[in-house]
Amino acid sequence: MSASYSASNITVLKGLEAVRKRPGMYIGSTGPDGLHHLVYEVVDNCIDEAMAGFCNTIEVVLEKDDIVKVIDNGRGIPVDIHPGEGISALELVLTRLHAGGKFDKGSYKVSGGLHGVGVSCVNALSTWLEAYVEKDGKKYFMKFNVGKSESPVKEIGTSERRGTTIRWKADPSIFQETTTYNFDVLCSRLRELAFLNSGIKIIFRDERLTTPKEVIFQFEGGIKHFVSFLNEGKKVIPEEPIFITGEKDDIQTEVSLQYNDGYNENILSFVNDINTKEGGTHLDGFKIALTLVMNEFLKNNAKLLKKMDKEEKLTGEDVRAGLTAVISMKVPEPQFEGQTKTKLGNTDVRGVVSSLLNEQLTLFFEQNPRVIEQILEKTVSEAAARIAARKAKEATRRKNGLDSFGLPGKLADCSSKKPEECEVYIVEGDSAGGSAKQGRDPKIQAILPLWGKMLNVEKVRADKVVNNDKLQPVIASLGTGIGKDFNIDKLRYHKIIIMADADVDGAHIATLLLTFFFRYMPQLIEAGHVYIAMPPLYRVEYKKERKFVFSDEERDQALLEIKTKHNIPLDDNSKKIEVQRYKGLGEMEWQELKETTMDPANRKMKQVKLTDAVEADKIFSTLMGEEVEPRRKFIEENAVYATLDV
Repeated sequence: MSASYSASNITVLKGLEAVRKRPGMYIGSTGPDGLHHLVYEVVDNCIDEAMAGFCNTIEVVLEKDDIVKVIDNGRGIPVDIHPGEGISALELVLTRLHAGGKFDKGSYKVSGGLHGVGVSCVNALSTWLEAYVEKDGKKYFMKFNVGKSESPVKEIGTSERRGTTIRWKADPSIFQETTTYNFDVLCSRLRELAFLNSGIKIIFRDERLTTPKEVIFQFEGGIKHFVSFLNEGKKVIPEEPIFITGEKDDIQTEVSLQYNDGYNENILSFVNDINTKEGGTHLDGFKIALTLVMNEFLKNNAKLLKKMDKEEKLTGEDVRAGLTAVISMKVPEPQFEGQTKTKLGNTDVRGVVSSLLNEQLTLFFEQNPRVIEQILEKTVSEAAARIAARKAKEATRRKNGLDSFGLPGKLADCSSKKPEECEVYIVEGDSAGGSAKQGRDPKIQAILPLWGKMLNVEKVRADKVVNNDKLQPVIASLGTGIGKDFNIDKLRYHKIIIMADADVDGAHIATLLLTFFFRYMPQLIEAGHVYIAMPPLYRVEYKKERKFVFSDEERDQALLEIKTKHNIPLDDNSKKIEVQRYKGLGEMEWQELKETTMDPANRKMKQVKLTDAVEADKIFSTLMGEEVEPRRKFIEENAVYATLDV
């Protein structure tokens, strides 16, 4: 390293070079999330046109060879020469950061892409990008390579339609992990946008398949329809979701809410169509108002008030149990925390939402006394359970002198204290647990055997979960706490591996565990810490040669290879070749379990990913909830895809 440091050492990145140099600053990451963010940036431009009233149809196409095409019928990006820059507006917005119509309030009142870096970032991070603009009876074209234009905008023909088409191929030298788009991930976001923009049609087509797959999202009911969709198949109060809307200081608020018979809250919040996953001031305002309104109505309900301890009030957790809500804000100048825009910071929005909800929710409940009576019965029941659980916990503490569970006795812990290198196998049964303990690497691998069937958390309230003897060992071993007390920084193992038998019972236990993680520790799944072990189904052995295989097809292939290699007739089904079918982990020798399922060098595992949280919520509610009819319907529709081994 040179000791001299002068002006010549200062690097100036021109144009889009900064984006290519530090892509994570602009799109969050260069992994799958960043790759999909490219699509969101282009679609957000189309949505801005829709919010401004100039676009009603958006088409998103996944073409072969990882190419994406986004088409809208908006006004079309301007192609005339910019007076200050001397190049076309089209070239300007595609090659310069902080250039776009979002900064001109006359063009867009509200907008999702506030930084003006969106579509130019897509251009910068693509091997090539094509832009087609159709307006005023003409069609224009520009092509860019790694963010730089091949030539000025060209008129290439006539057109009766209007709008913009952006087509690009992500640069594999930037997105080194993958350039392949996930249909379900994009589907989730496009469906959200269609719900949030009532009436807009979004066509999503996957042309990578032999038979192209197409879905069309269009919801006239807006976020009210969104809440009904989230609560599909559940018993609800009231029958139709409550809908509240209002505008103050150019801030538009839409809220829709409805209770179901479950115990989990599901609140989605959006600002200018951006999913604010970390909440913010708009969500704070909603929660404050809801708790306040519920307590006010409880004061005037003598019958239900008697069920509460004196001096006790309904808490936020009480009034949000079983609540499904969508909050959608349109804010002219939102202040987001970071480029990823996941938390709203505008302090004035809190008061706007709180006062609107307080006023209109009070009015709705006064006009619908039966609805507030039913909701209060549910919330008071939640409060009673919370108070009882707290008293039981305090009594246990006084009796035992303990503040928390210690590590469970059945946990065979690992010696390393570095969570990033530690993993815990949650194993079905003591027999398999014994084999796993023998086959593990005691430095980094912990074993937690479970016995008996897990609690189905979908059907019980939170206090039953915390006190359940099957779940306590899992909660104590992981160390994070659950629900509102969850803290991912206290996680003791960065790989949580569910290892169950390859049969129906094993699949059920794995599903019960996944339901628990999804409902009470969803951050574990979102952060990629949860895995499913893949033990082999068969051992195929001939003399001293053996193979472990994971499906019937692999078994047949292994038999074919052995017979071909050793000149055994293909129709010879004698017992010269031994085929062992493993019905359970307990049937495997510990050496086999280690070699096939636990050794990081050889094992196969599936990482549990959350590609579509809304669909996941619906599936868990359908398959694990109280209602039988939605489950029967799901089984009838999907039985054709099932492979059972019973």
